[in-house]
Amino acid sequence: MQTYLVGGAVRDKLLGRPIKDQDWVVVGSTTEQMLAQGYQAVGADFPVFLHPKTKEEYALARIERKIGAGYSGFSCDASSKVSLEEDLLRRDLTINAMAMDDQGNIIDPYNGQQDLKDKLLRHVSTAFVEDPLRVLRVARFAARYHSLGFRIAPETMALMHTIVSNGELTALSAERVWQETARSLLEDNPEIYFENLRACKALAEWFPELDVLWGIPNPPKWHPEIDTGIHTMMVLQQAVKLSDKLTVRFAALVHDLGKGLTEPENWPSHPGHEKRGLEAINTLCDRLKSPNDCRELGLMVSQYHTHVHQAFELKASTVLGMLNRCDVWRKPQRFADCLLTCKADARGRTNFEDSEYKNAEYIWQAYEAALEVDIKAIVAKGYQGKAIKEQTEQQRISVIQNLKVLS
Repeated sequence: MQTYLVGGAVRDKLLGRPIKDQDWVVVGSTTEQMLAQGYQAVGADFPVFLHPKTKEEYALARIERKIGAGYSGFSCDASSKVSLEEDLLRRDLTINAMAMDDQGNIIDPYNGQQDLKDKLLRHVSTAFVEDPLRVLRVARFAARYHSLGFRIAPETMALMHTIVSNGELTALSAERVWQETARSLLEDNPEIYFENLRACKALAEWFPELDVLWGIPNPPKWHPEIDTGIHTMMVLQQAVKLSDKLTVRFAALVHDLGKGLTEPENWPSHPGHEKRGLEAINTLCDRLKSPNDCRELGLMVSQYHTHVHQAFELKASTVLGMLNRCDVWRKPQRFADCLLTCKADARGRTNFEDSEYKNAEYIWQAYEAALEVDIKAIVAKGYQGKAIKEQTEQQRISVIQNLKVLS
């Protein structure tokens, strides 16, 4: 029985990056022997065990063979005769197919160290095409290591395209697609994930509402970058600078989906795209089974980002109406995130990247001013029933109007 540190821990150790999790491969052992030594079995599809003390994962070296569609259509041979090299051969990328023994020696049968030096994300073998989840994983790695200069090898991108062309992506579960997407959105360069999915035609499979945005123009006066797809990626980049929240980054991604539904004869104008985007966002969220908080913020930003962009032109009653419909009184943090995403939208344009955005500050001040209206004092004056709400609304409109005059 020999154990080796494998995969991401070896890769990140060689890159000098923090190691979050350590995974181990065990060669020359059996399930019975692992259990006898106190390891706890946790793998449903293949033999994976938790160490009795560290609780780190130890997997028996295995060979997988494709027997069905999707990422789960594999048979597994985890006998004690499977070698380390055979186990590493089944992995996705060469930089993930290295191992380290207990002496610190690197076992690198597929030239992962050279690809690290060359900053290349390259598949280990043509068996790469057997697992459609690898399309998303490689795109995610490209997003994670983009700042270090990594790129996807052309021959690997070609195999990703082959997987898509074969219709294999449809075999993926929504949960797995969302998991990879959410992890990518939390990277420093999530736009690279979506750009690479688009390059291999995978974006159209799972994100058609997003994919159609490329090629749709915006008015050059407000959008020097013109293309809506490019604008969306720029907004996502700005969202990364402003927030590490998944909800904010997702809302940035979907805020303009309504523009994909504009009739071409109306281009480059997009009247009513704010509300048209709601159906597209709901359809995408249903497909991905994305969390409710991501959906809710995405819908809010889609519907109200133009309101915020036009903040100083709005009537006080319109501002209050927006605050009410956004339920800011019960969920102020969500509304603050909405304003933050609007700021990312405003800055996600060529030559506007560092621009001031006082609109969000003004809307938030309007909320704080309206919040100061004393409802108890209104009740104390004898107002009852609907009159309490009407008087509260009137006073809130009044304080917002005063704030508008001062602004």
